[in-house]
Amino acid sequence: METTHPLPFDSFLDKMRNPASLDLVRSIKSFIVSFSFNVGNPENDGKRIQDFFLTTEAAIRDHPLWAGSTDEEIDNALEGLEKYVMTKLNSRTFASSAQDVKMDREISEKICLLQTFLRPEHLDIPVVLQNEALWLLAEKELKKINAFKAPREKLLCIMNCCRVINNLLLNASISEDHVPGGADDFLPVLIYVTIKANPPQLHSNLKFIQLYRRQSKLISEAAYYHTNLVSAKSFIVELNAKSLSIEETEFEESMQAARLVNRVPQITSPTIDKISTFGKQTDPGPSTEMHKRKTNINVDTKESLHRKMKIIWCRRG
Repeated sequence: METTHPLPFDSFLDKMRNPASLDLVRSIKSFIVSFSFNVGNPENDGKRIQDFFLTTEAAIRDHPLWAGSTDEEIDNALEGLEKYVMTKLNSRTFASSAQDVKMDREISEKICLLQTFLRPEHLDIPVVLQNEALWLLAEKELKKINAFKAPREKLLCIMNCCRVINNLLLNASISEDHVPGGADDFLPVLIYVTIKANPPQLHSNLKFIQLYRRQSKLISEAAYYHTNLVSAKSFIVELNAKSLSIEETEFEESMQAARLVNRVPQITSPTIDKISTFGKQTDPGPSTEMHKRKTNINVDTKESLHRKMKIIWCRRG
C-alpha cells in the first residue's frame, strides 16, 4: 500500500519556519482567515481554493527558498501547502452543509440494510473473483478515509483500496485463466467492497476530494479510481431489485427485515442529481488505459452494472 506518511508536509513546515518565508506565511495565513469568515458555498469554495493553490505555486517557484529546486521538490512543497491549508480549513470545508450531512446519513443507513443480505452473486461477481481475504484488505483501506483531513491522503485510501481490487483481477487472470473484464469486473467488486466497508461520510469524502485536491493531481489513475467510487456510490443510492440478480419480492422482504433489525425507517433515497453532483463540476473521466467492453453479467431484460453506470454518468452530466 502507498503510504500516507506526510514527508512533503514535514519539509514544507521546515521551509515555513525559515525567516525568509515570512511573506509566504503571511499570505497563506491571511487566506485561511479570510476564507474562514466567508459563508460556505461548495462550488465557489472549491474554485477559490484552487485559484489560491495556483497563485501560491507561482510564488513558491519564484521564491528564493526554492531557487534551483527540482520539479519533485516543488511538488512536495505544493503537497505540503495543500495539506496545511485544508487541515486548517477542514471544519469549514468538510461536510459543511446540512444537506451533505443528510446525504451521508442516508447512504450509510441504506448500506447498513444491504449488508444484512447482499451477496456477491447478487452483483454477478464471478466465483473466481470472490476472495474474502483480499476484499477485507480493500475494505480496511477504504475505512481509513476519515482518519485523514487532507484530500491527498483521503484519495490515497481510495487508491489503495482500488489497487487491491486490481491485484485481485490480475491474479485471477493469471492463476485462474479468467479473461479480464475491465470495468465490468472491477466496478461490481468495488460496489460490493464499498457496501461491506460502509466507509464513514462517503458522500462528503468524495465531494471533498473533488473540490479540494489540486486539480493537476486529480488525473490518470487517481481520477479513474475516484470516478469509479463516485459511480459505485451512485449505484448504491439508486439500487433496487432491478439493479441486482434477485427477485423483487425477495429484495423487498429482505430490505423490510433489515429495517426491523436495524430499526431504520423506510425513506426515499436521495435523487441521483442531488447526491452525485458536486456543484457544476464534472467528475473526472476514466483513464484511457482501462477500456470498457460489452458485458453479459446480467441475463434477459436485466441491464449490466456497467451499462447502469453509463446511465448514471449521463444523468450527472
